[in-house]
Amino acid sequence: MPWHARLQLDYALEGARTVARFAHHGPLRILQSLYPEGGAVCHNVLVHPPGGLVGGDTLDITATVAAGAHGLVTTPGATRFYRSTGPLALQRTHLTLAERARLEWLPLEALCYNACHAENHLTLHLASGAECMGWDVTALGLPHANQPFETGRFVQHLEVPGIWLERGLIDATDDRLLNSPLGLAGHRCMASMFLAAGTALSRTRRDAALDAARAVMDAHPQVKATAGATSPNDRMVVVRVLAPQVEPAMKLLKAVRAAWREALWGLDAAAPRIWAM
Repeated sequence: MPWHARLQLDYALEGARTVARFAHHGPLRILQSLYPEGGAVCHNVLVHPPGGLVGGDTLDITATVAAGAHGLVTTPGATRFYRSTGPLALQRTHLTLAERARLEWLPLEALCYNACHAENHLTLHLASGAECMGWDVTALGLPHANQPFETGRFVQHLEVPGIWLERGLIDATDDRLLNSPLGLAGHRCMASMFLAAGTALSRTRRDAALDAARAVMDAHPQVKATAGATSPNDRMVVVRVLAPQVEPAMKLLKAVRAAWREALWGLDAAAPRIWAM
């Protein structure tokens, strides 16, 4: 029987402390709020106890951040899209930030198993002065476990309505896309990281974000040739990277996050505790 799970996560600023409250239906949970950098930033871990999605499963995640609050969400492990006999496995995420809110959306990678039929859909709405730092990392198959991505389809959708849209279909039989130098060039991990703002970023701040990201790339030779940073409009800065596997891509994105936090928000890296486990 397919799982249909929903989670509503709401951050609010109470005094000088960001507080998280949530409601759920089905197998989605938020673990205890943590404050490793003081009360202003609330760290949470999103848990899906079944560990993955099969055909017909749907996960609906909605997060809101009230004015002036700062939330951080990560996961304890990869989201796994398993083999499907036909029905779609869907993870759908809606993030909404009020005025001057901040959110760090930092889930670990999505793993697309052979013969999956899956979609990972994220939509982000930002009010004036709000900023969101996030990423989406996708790995195709498990080549080191001798489980290549040979059949199946995966759709990735990332959107700030009216501002930015990345939507792509990856079909395992599309050899030109997967292996051409104009496509993934044989890489099996792709990642996009973004800084999105509710109002225009100054040229100085956009340049600072681009310079910080490119300096990180220079320090990561394993992926330097397949990574890039751009600002498609005055409300977005985007980093993209291709890698043969997840680890070098994720290492790069974590370093970019640390650099952006310092350059743009005046905060130190403060990595979620679960990343060290």
